[in-house]
Formats: sequence, structure tokens, C-alpha cells
Amino acid sequence: MRPTLGPDGPTVSRLGLGCMSMTGSYGRTDPHEAAATLLEALDSGVTMFDTGDFYGDGANEELLGQALGPHRDRVVLATKTGVRRTAEGPVPAGSPNDLRRACEASLRRLRTDHIDLYYLARVDPAVPVEESVGALSDLVGQGKVGRIGLSEVSVATLRRAHAVHPISAVQTEYSLWERHVETDILPTIRGLGAALIAYSPLGRGLLTGAVRATTRYEPGDFRATAPRYNGDDLKANLAIVDAITHLAAAKSATPAQIALAWLLIRGGDVVPIPGSSRRPHLRDNLAALDLHLTATDLRAIDAAVPDTGAQGARYGDHGLALIDQ
Repeated sequence: MRPTLGPDGPTVSRLGLGCMSMTGSYGRTDPHEAAATLLEALDSGVTMFDTGDFYGDGANEELLGQALGPHRDRVVLATKTGVRRTAEGPVPAGSPNDLRRACEASLRRLRTDHIDLYYLARVDPAVPVEESVGALSDLVGQGKVGRIGLSEVSVATLRRAHAVHPISAVQTEYSLWERHVETDILPTIRGLGAALIAYSPLGRGLLTGAVRATTRYEPGDFRATAPRYNGDDLKANLAIVDAITHLAAAKSATPAQIALAWLLIRGGDVVPIPGSSRRPHLRDNLAALDLHLTATDLRAIDAAVPDTGAQGARYGDHGLALIDQ
């Protein structure tokens, strides 16, 4: 059964495609390969594509608009707003005027007349969430937005927002080593009939086995500033990766496929959106749809991952300050 965005929302593919990495968030990218990856994903049955107006200062949306515009009727298009980049780093921008202007700009870049799922990426502490969601609700009424989503919110904020307008999806980090959502957020999402869109399901690439202790991140790579991906925290986390890699080898699979298959059995309302800017990585990820994890496999995964999950904060101090607690 395919997931839906809310009780009466559109159906989406079991795996979506996170597009942030296509415009440089993890180092240099090839725009031609990224565009080819988008089209192959579509032809392979992926229907949900996730971007944001602050990815590459709009370049990510432009890429999707150019590549997917001719196929708009086959795509469930999700984008995010509510964050503005400054010289000091990203800051919240959740006023009604901010959101209205951002929506018009995203529509132009995406080459569409409507956004299927529009997220408030971060809650602006200077603006009551009711005002932000009210502005998004107005955009729904105007036909410019189909469904409203939130990202990285607390249970209390989610409930306040849902009282203004139904929230169809909540996007947050969720992976076999980042399970904070399971305590309160996921049960609340399910109680509201929304979907959970799991970003960074591969631990920003670490759970693929591609990063080692000797890895040097390229300029502009987000991971260079996050504790989890550096120093002693990285060394501790690589032990988890090694254990997952060993389990994957025993099943003739890759560690990425193990990580995604684990998420896919969390529930039909959990939609992982692994990021990829290259076709081989996309193919590897999609193969997780056919991987079966046994009860023995699941016990081995639980044994490999500490109860506390990965070691170290998933964002630097500035990024953590933007997350609604």
C-alpha cells in the first residue's frame, strides 16, 4: 500500500527522493548528472521529490523545475521555506509576508502553478506558529499549495499548528541511529493522520560506508560543521557503520539498503527520502524496496546501535538553535 499525505491527501512512492545534495550541500555536484538522476528516479517509480527554497539559494528548485516541469502531472512536489540565509548563517523567516513572497518565488523557480506539499522548515520564534500556518492556509485557499507540512517541531507546536489547518506531513530526521521521533513525535503524527517524512535516513551518507575517519570534507559540505561527523564522535559512529556493513555483507546487500529497509518497516506512514545526486546511488537505494529483514536481522541491528543512537549532536550550535524543542 502506498503512503498518503494526510487522510485524504495524494499517494506517494514508498521511497521519495531528497534533492538537497544536488546543489552542493555535500560538496561539488554535476548538474547534468543530477538532472539525469531526477529523471531516472521518476522512471523508476519515485513520485515524491523534496526540495527547499534555501537549498543552493534557490538553485535546487530551479533544477527540479527544469528537469521535472515537463512531467509535472507525475510528480508530488514538496518544497520548504521559512529560513533565510545571512552572512551569520540561516535565520528563521516565518512571517506571513515572508511566506507569501517565498511561495511566489518557489512557484516561479519550480515552473508550476501549485506546490503539492509546502513545509514550514523551521518555526520562527518571533512569529506565533498560528500566524505562519494561517498564511500557509491562505495559500491553500488560493490553490497555490495543496497540503501543509512542518519540519523539526515539538509535539506542542504540532498540535497548535494542526488546530489552525490540518498538517499532512511532518519532516524530521529519522534513521536507525537517530530515533528521537519514536517517543512522542511519531505517535502524535499518527494520531493526527499525517505522514512522517524521514530525512537523512542514511545518516548524511555515513550509513552508506562512504565516509571514514580519514575523509576530508569538501568546501561547503554541511558535515564539516556538525559534531556527529567529526573527531571522536565520528570514530565512535564508524563502529556502528562497520557493524551494519558486516550485516549487509551477510545478506548480499549494501549498508544503505539495510538502513532503508529498516525504516521501511517502521510503518506505511513513514516515507524515507534518501538524498542522491548520482544514478548509481539512486539504484542502490531503490533496491532496498526488495530487501527483507528477518527478526534475526532486526535483533542484530539493535545490538549494533546503542540505545542512545549515534554519538554527537546532529547539528552545530547554530543549527540546533533553529530546532523547535
